[in-house]
Amino acid sequence: MGMLTYSQRLDTGVAQTQLLVSGLADADLSVPVPATPDWTLNQLLRHLGYAHRWIEQLVRERIPTADRSLSKAHSVSEYAGETAAQLGPWLTEGADLLAASMREVSPDEPIAVLFPDEPGPQFWARRLAHETWVHRFDVFEALGLPFEVDPVVAADGLWEWMNVGLRVVFLRRPEFAELLGQGGTLVFEATDVDAKWLVDLTGDKPVARQDEGSGAVTVRGPAADLVLTLYRRLGPEALEVSGDEALLKEFLGRARF
Repeated sequence: MGMLTYSQRLDTGVAQTQLLVSGLADADLSVPVPATPDWTLNQLLRHLGYAHRWIEQLVRERIPTADRSLSKAHSVSEYAGETAAQLGPWLTEGADLLAASMREVSPDEPIAVLFPDEPGPQFWARRLAHETWVHRFDVFEALGLPFEVDPVVAADGLWEWMNVGLRVVFLRRPEFAELLGQGGTLVFEATDVDAKWLVDLTGDKPVARQDEGSGAVTVRGPAADLVLTLYRRLGPEALEVSGDEALLKEFLGRARF
């Protein structure tokens, strides 16, 4: 499901890591990251690299669940003073190891499971492909570098947000539930690839439907900009918005992934 295959998502994770590393040359890793202001570039790079290595270990060792006690991805505050020359090869190696281990298993093998209704390899191939390019945006923004990503890759990221991100928001953000049952509907439509989603907030849980109808507010723009807006990297002013702008503002304010 989605726009990319399992293998293409693994390729994407490797390619996006390589692109990220190519932008680091002689960068000052002590600069803060606008999207994650509590972290420097040094710490963000460690976060991403450790995320790759965590899932690689889970898959390689056939660990049944996504055991968070094995992850160092959110324990990065101590990292400072490292250089791009040190971290670049480490990041590249981690992404390569992850892809290699993931290719050794079936996408449907019941290992590294986070949600019980989806096999871990399938879930993490998709999650880390998009985690990597979104964090590449974070790095390039911090360094003032131009950023672009393949619209098909971005559309796959939009598919993930609608099918996984919305579910996570509903489960983890109590404030999001206040939007439900009030008749709110939002459409997110990509202008550079065939991808359109209706988010329906009229019931007791949010529902995303592909290629359906109109909403109280419609948001249009390149697929990457839609994804980056949903992840609160860009503001809606970067997009074409028509209809109930107040609903969109409330939705984006409460839908923190």
